[in-house]
Amino acid sequence: MRPRILTLVLACLAGLALPAGAVRTTLTVAAFPDLDRSAKIAIESWAASHPDVEVKLTTRAYADHHTAMTTAIATGANLPDVMAVDMDYLGKFTQAGGLDDLVAPPYDAAAVAPQLAHFTLGPATGAGGRLRAMPADIGPGALFYRADLIARAGLTENDLTHDWDSYIAAGRKLRSATGVYLLASAIDLKDILIRAGLADGQGIFFDDAGRPQVETARFVQAFTLARAARRAGIDARVAAWSTEWSEGFRRDRVATQMMGSWLAGHLKNWIAPAGAGLWRSAPLPGGAFASWGGSYWAIPARAEHKALAWDFIRTLTLDRAQQLEAFRRLDAFPALVAAQQDDYLAQPIAYLGGQAARLQWRAASERIPALHVDRYDQVANDIVNAELDQVLEHDKPIPRALADARTAIERRVRRY
Repeated sequence: MRPRILTLVLACLAGLALPAGAVRTTLTVAAFPDLDRSAKIAIESWAASHPDVEVKLTTRAYADHHTAMTTAIATGANLPDVMAVDMDYLGKFTQAGGLDDLVAPPYDAAAVAPQLAHFTLGPATGAGGRLRAMPADIGPGALFYRADLIARAGLTENDLTHDWDSYIAAGRKLRSATGVYLLASAIDLKDILIRAGLADGQGIFFDDAGRPQVETARFVQAFTLARAARRAGIDARVAAWSTEWSEGFRRDRVATQMMGSWLAGHLKNWIAPAGAGLWRSAPLPGGAFASWGGSYWAIPARAEHKALAWDFIRTLTLDRAQQLEAFRRLDAFPALVAAQQDDYLAQPIAYLGGQAARLQWRAASERIPALHVDRYDQVANDIVNAELDQVLEHDKPIPRALADARTAIERRVRRY
């Protein structure tokens, strides 16, 4: 209730500050959960310095939001002044146009870009090197594991992280000794390995000329490791975010999960609150570094109040106090480097057994490459997952699966 009351008080004070007969401007903001909560935090402070502006926040479910924004940009109807974009949709929006270049006047993104985690700007850069969105939060990749289950099998953290062969071997030992699965799905291994070893500017599925890269050594290794995990019987064969997935953690049936740092908050708050003190965070196996998601803010090219929109985005992304407050309340790891230097990162996390895991996540964020995103990444990912399913469920040969994936991707891209 307190944030809501504070918002109402600020709104009342802002209204009292207006001259008689003055008309308030309405700044429209479109977001999805839980990023909308970060916007609400910003509104609390922003309203006090903008008494002549009313911020209207519209929240839709994750997929519905991105569908609505696609339609709004295409038609020019119901466009917000400020729109949220998740990392998974970034290529679709930044490469297709419809968003303002935040480097060109009246914006000054070029001057403030060095204040942000280096890998966040590559994905937000569209054709012609134009920066189309500003990062708010990031998800440095980590391996979360149940320390008690791992210890029961006579294993250590190093057994999980030394390299990928060691990780698979640890899974066999864990399953044999305890009956517990090492991971929820073998697909998780594919998701990591297709991102491992890339350099700044490289793409996951496409090169800079738009050619599919799904038959490269990265994908062969990713498919091979996923198949090894499935054949070893160490994955529970459940999809992330399904009921079976969360129940696997609650019922001590799955011992590890590779995902963004924000998973710690989800585990604590709703997935497995009873596991407090039992979970730990470790670096990804084999020295891999990757980012899981991240949230961005953008301004549609046909937005009505661009100067105000940019001012609000600066608060969301460049205000240290705002970034830290979102971090404390929502576990949204800040994209702003200055916020990453706060003493808060060194505080122990009770849910993770007193581990100061935020320092580990910060170290990982400094090693993540700035990848190029393509407007067809989502299409390619769906096709690759379908072919991996054929490998895992029907033992389709990996070279043929990847060749078929390339053909299907080229066909779909031509159609679009």
